[in-house]
Amino acid sequence: MDILSQGWVVAGTAYAMVLGGVIGYERELKNRPAGFRTHMLVAGAATLLIEIGELLMADTRYRSAQFLTIDPLRLVEAVVSGVAFIGAGTIFATRSGNSVAGITTAASLLMVAIVGVAVGFGFYVLSLAITLLTLLVLAVLNFAERRPRAMAEKKASAQGTGEQ
Repeated sequence: MDILSQGWVVAGTAYAMVLGGVIGYERELKNRPAGFRTHMLVAGAATLLIEIGELLMADTRYRSAQFLTIDPLRLVEAVVSGVAFIGAGTIFATRSGNSVAGITTAASLLMVAIVGVAVGFGFYVLSLAITLLTLLVLAVLNFAERRPRAMAEKKASAQGTGEQ
């Protein structure tokens, strides 16, 4: 394995970590159980796993069928399984009473893992676009979701005091 290829893996992992960090920062600002560092690490780990698989396939020592075969979808399955475990932890860490919290953060962890997979496969523009779409869902739609709820609460309180 040449050093240049390994350098590209480090660069791709760093890129994925930056993208994951952007999403994690949004979660951090909302004081969610998995924030900046967790999202960065999940995105980086996903990229690294995919990239290491590609490096192994490029290495002539492992190309022979008797030594190693890699199915890229199996690597993706490994990423999703690991993230499912972490996501479940974020849900249980924030459970209080009869309500369950942390589901959106668990979903954002899954998204950054997939962003990492996309970077690992070399889909840099796609991974950036998915990061932006995820931020749109987390930030903009959260605002849009809260607005009708706030208006309904205001209307209910006004009716409770006799105001119309």
